[in-house]
Amino acid sequence: MKQYLLSMYQPEGGTPDPEFLAGVMRELGAIREELEATGSWVFGQGLHAPETASVLRPKDGEVLVTDGPFVEGKEYLGGFTIIRAADLDAALEWGRRYALATTLPIEVRPFQGEG
Repeated sequence: MKQYLLSMYQPEGGTPDPEFLAGVMRELGAIREELEATGSWVFGQGLHAPETASVLRPKDGEVLVTDGPFVEGKEYLGGFTIIRAADLDAALEWGRRYALATTLPIEVRPFQGEG
């Protein structure tokens, strides 16, 4: 099976209210359990806020280090999950479930060099 990256994009701003967040976490837990049961789970984790990022850019034979996210925007990569799926349609179905559970945009992208 091919591996796919499911990227979760969060809006800038505060944390959702605890009741909403608890429901999201329950749903994500259920999806993870199903992924594990089907042998589709590889790895997944949330990320710290974008201001904790460091970006390294090569320039004139040197590497410049800057703080903060690579791209300025109103959304940022907040977490990701790597899954195994038979094909893009199956990966998109998992992505749909994540989108419905989180109410966030989910990008589904295959890894290179596999099946």
